[in-house]
Amino acid sequence: MAHLPKAQQERLLARVRKICLSFPETSERASHGESAFFFRDKRSFLNTDAYHHGSEHLSLWIAAPLGAQGTLVRSDPEHYFVPPYVGYRGWVGATLDNDPDWDELERIVRDAYELVASKKR
Repeated sequence: MAHLPKAQQERLLARVRKICLSFPETSERASHGESAFFFRDKRSFLNTDAYHHGSEHLSLWIAAPLGAQGTLVRSDPEHYFVPPYVGYRGWVGATLDNDPDWDELERIVRDAYELVASKKR
Protein backbone atom coordinates (compact mmCIF):
# COMPACT_ATOMS: atom_id res chain seq x y z
CA MET A 1 0.00 0.00 0.00
CA ALA A 2 1.30 3.45 -0.89
CA HIS A 3 1.83 5.88 1.95
CA LEU A 4 -0.88 8.47 2.45
CA PRO A 5 0.05 12.09 1.76
CA LYS A 6 1.38 13.81 4.88
CA ALA A 7 -1.66 16.12 5.14
CA GLN A 8 -4.03 13.14 5.14
CA GLN A 9 -1.89 11.37 7.76
CA GLU A 10 -2.09 14.47 9.94
CA ARG A 11 -5.89 14.63 9.63
CA LEU A 12 -6.24 11.00 10.73
CA LEU A 13 -3.81 11.44 13.60
CA ALA A 14 -5.61 14.63 14.68
CA ARG A 15 -8.80 12.58 14.98
CA VAL A 16 -6.98 10.03 17.16
CA ARG A 17 -5.45 12.84 19.23
CA LYS A 18 -8.91 14.32 19.88
CA ILE A 19 -10.18 10.94 21.13
CA CYS A 20 -7.16 10.28 23.36
CA LEU A 21 -6.96 13.73 24.89
CA SER A 22 -10.67 13.70 25.75
CA PHE A 23 -9.94 11.31 28.63
CA PRO A 24 -9.00 12.67 32.07
CA GLU A 25 -5.32 13.01 32.98
CA THR A 26 -4.00 12.14 29.52
CA SER A 27 -1.06 13.65 27.71
CA GLU A 28 0.79 13.25 24.45
CA ARG A 29 4.52 13.13 23.85
CA ALA A 30 6.96 11.62 21.41
CA SER A 31 8.10 8.09 22.09
CA HIS A 32 10.50 6.33 19.73
CA GLY A 33 9.93 9.05 17.14
CA GLU A 34 6.14 8.75 17.09
CA SER A 35 3.26 10.25 19.08
CA ALA A 36 2.18 8.31 22.15
CA PHE A 37 -0.60 8.93 24.65
CA PHE A 38 -0.19 8.48 28.38
CA PHE A 39 -2.26 8.37 31.54
CA ARG A 40 -0.77 10.62 34.23
CA ASP A 41 2.35 11.12 32.07
CA LYS A 42 3.55 7.62 32.95
CA ARG A 43 1.57 4.74 31.50
CA SER A 44 1.07 4.62 27.75
CA PHE A 45 -2.19 3.35 26.33
CA LEU A 46 -1.70 4.15 22.64
CA ASN A 47 1.27 4.64 20.30
CA THR A 48 1.08 5.83 16.72
CA ASP A 49 3.06 4.24 13.90
CA ALA A 50 3.47 6.35 10.77
CA TYR A 51 5.06 3.76 8.47
CA HIS A 52 7.88 3.29 11.00
CA HIS A 53 10.66 0.82 10.09
CA GLY A 54 9.06 0.06 6.73
CA SER A 55 5.57 -0.66 8.06
CA GLU A 56 2.99 -0.79 5.28
CA HIS A 57 0.33 1.11 7.21
CA LEU A 58 -0.37 4.22 9.20
CA SER A 59 -1.50 2.53 12.38
CA LEU A 60 -2.09 2.61 16.10
CA TRP A 61 -0.72 0.24 18.72
CA ILE A 62 -3.32 0.08 21.48
CA ALA A 63 -3.29 -1.48 24.94
CA ALA A 64 -6.00 -4.14 25.08
CA PRO A 65 -7.74 -6.24 27.71
CA LEU A 66 -6.92 -9.93 27.89
CA GLY A 67 -8.29 -11.76 24.85
CA ALA A 68 -9.22 -8.67 22.86
CA GLN A 69 -6.19 -8.83 20.57
CA GLY A 70 -6.97 -12.34 19.32
CA THR A 71 -10.65 -11.61 18.89
CA LEU A 72 -10.05 -8.45 16.85
CA VAL A 73 -7.28 -9.90 14.69
CA ARG A 74 -9.31 -13.04 13.89
CA SER A 75 -12.53 -11.14 13.19
CA ASP A 76 -11.05 -8.39 11.00
CA PRO A 77 -7.44 -9.01 9.89
CA GLU A 78 -7.73 -6.24 7.29
CA HIS A 79 -7.95 -3.65 10.07
CA TYR A 80 -6.33 -5.31 13.12
CA PHE A 81 -2.98 -7.02 13.66
CA VAL A 82 -0.47 -8.04 16.31
CA PRO A 83 1.97 -5.10 16.52
CA PRO A 84 5.71 -5.56 16.93
CA TYR A 85 7.37 -4.83 20.27
CA VAL A 86 4.12 -4.65 22.30
CA GLY A 87 2.02 -7.39 20.73
CA TYR A 88 3.37 -9.99 23.15
CA ARG A 89 1.73 -7.93 25.94
CA GLY A 90 -1.68 -8.25 24.30
CA TRP A 91 -1.71 -4.88 22.56
CA VAL A 92 -3.57 -4.70 19.26
CA GLY A 93 -2.58 -2.86 16.09
CA ALA A 94 -5.24 -0.95 14.14
CA THR A 95 -4.71 0.42 10.66
CA LEU A 96 -5.84 3.96 9.90
CA ASP A 97 -5.18 4.15 6.17
CA ASN A 98 -7.88 1.73 5.03
CA ASP A 99 -11.15 3.32 6.16
CA PRO A 100 -11.41 2.20 9.80
CA ASP A 101 -14.68 1.94 11.69
CA TRP A 102 -14.22 5.04 13.84
CA ASP A 103 -16.96 4.12 16.31
CA GLU A 104 -15.33 0.75 16.96
CA LEU A 105 -11.88 2.32 17.10
CA GLU A 106 -13.05 4.87 19.66
CA ARG A 107 -14.44 2.03 21.83
CA ILE A 108 -11.13 0.17 21.60
CA VAL A 109 -9.17 3.30 22.56
CA ARG A 110 -11.54 3.95 25.47
CA ASP A 111 -11.03 0.36 26.66
CA ALA A 112 -7.25 0.91 26.47
CA TYR A 113 -7.46 4.08 28.51
CA GLU A 114 -9.69 2.44 31.12
CA LEU A 115 -7.37 -0.57 31.32
CA VAL A 116 -4.33 1.61 31.99
CA ALA A 117 -6.15 4.08 34.25
CA SER A 118 -7.55 1.25 36.38
CA LYS A 119 -3.98 0.32 37.32
CA LYS A 120 -3.26 3.80 38.69
CA ARG A 121 -2.80 2.70 42.30
